[in-house]
Amino acid sequence: MRKSAPVLRSPARRLNLQRLSALSAASLLPLRAGEAFGSTASTLNALPRVALVIGNSRYKEASLKNPANDAAAIGDNLKKMGFSVISQLDTGKAAMENAIRSYSEQLARSKGVGLFYFAGHGLQVSWRNFLVPVDAVLDRVEDIPAQTVDLAALLGGIGKAGNPMNIVILDACRDNPFGGTLKSGKGLSQMDAPIGTLLAYATAPGNVASDGSGANGLYTENLLREIHTPEAKIEDIFKRVRLAVRRASQGQQVP
Repeated sequence: MRKSAPVLRSPARRLNLQRLSALSAASLLPLRAGEAFGSTASTLNALPRVALVIGNSRYKEASLKNPANDAAAIGDNLKKMGFSVISQLDTGKAAMENAIRSYSEQLARSKGVGLFYFAGHGLQVSWRNFLVPVDAVLDRVEDIPAQTVDLAALLGGIGKAGNPMNIVILDACRDNPFGGTLKSGKGLSQMDAPIGTLLAYATAPGNVASDGSGANGLYTENLLREIHTPEAKIEDIFKRVRLAVRRASQGQQVP
């Protein structure tokens, strides 16, 4: 079993949710997002809010230190900010798929703001991205579709919900730690998101962010310094966080 090296990793997310949207909107890939992502975080308060938060640490073959703790912290703070939160920690594939289905159904009913957060292992193979459940057994590339959750399918389900705004945060950009003959690309690949969806990576597409050595990742540590600025624009908060992470990591991690 190979564990991710303790370098820099994105975030424990004890977010104060007015700004967890901040993180979203400012994210790395604001693909076809509407004007709402350029507004202040407090403007989201009038809308219903639904979140699915998943943190996977206890992998059979490649455990990680922080994801479950990070997800728990994010979920707690989202609840305080008025989100209806579906929380899944150390989750197998069946439970992940059930939670994603329930989340998409709630989005369709609420027609409000949706926030999906995943911390754990992620893989890319031939430009396709996959989120890895804790019960995955991955020895060959052929194992991946049956053992993991396809990110494109997840985004497709969110897109069909018909709600006006979605935030997707992926703290899953780590080197492939699995053994056997499995070979995958570095980190996650860039991909399109549905209209009105903001897709945030912990680091740039094709790069990796390690699990971190402290209780919180470098990204969240800096995010928490910025999110309390009253009425700051979402995109401006993220820009400051991005610069701080890049500076602190000496360019090794750039969200």
